[in-house]
Amino acid sequence: MADTRATAAIGGLTALLLVGALAVQAGFVPTPWADQYGEATVTISDESGERLAVVQTEVADTNRERRIGLSKHDSLDDGHGMLFVHDSEGQHTYIMPNMSFGIDIVYVGSDKRINEIHEARKPGPNEDGGSMEYPGRGKYVLEVPKGYMADNNVTEGDRIEIEYHGNGS
Repeated sequence: MADTRATAAIGGLTALLLVGALAVQAGFVPTPWADQYGEATVTISDESGERLAVVQTEVADTNRERRIGLSKHDSLDDGHGMLFVHDSEGQHTYIMPNMSFGIDIVYVGSDKRINEIHEARKPGPNEDGGSMEYPGRGKYVLEVPKGYMADNNVTEGDRIEIEYHGNGS
């Protein structure tokens, strides 16, 4: 009888640890190091190699970090942004929940070529931003202040280079 209880307790504990590990891995449960975004410098150049812009970014490379994104920021200075890194190139849709400012959403392929640029406005007073959808294809998504890409003559087909610092991807 005691052996059965011990076996059941060990089995239950093992199952609990496995579920907990999977929840952390999937980004559903914060870890002690959650929200400690890495940093990277993103340099944008045109097809001839002329440098168009340099952006200092936070790197969101976990499900949790990508889900939160810039929503905890009150503003974003020119030359600053967030770089979202996905495991592989694919179709993604970014939304604007809890955003207090407009942004450019820039989809970049695994070849580091810009595929699509959206100018996403700030959600209105009666909008939560969750229904404001901006789809695109990429492995990377760069978010910068709204109008920054146009102000720096960045267009689809331009390329990025990424230099990671600290705990970035």
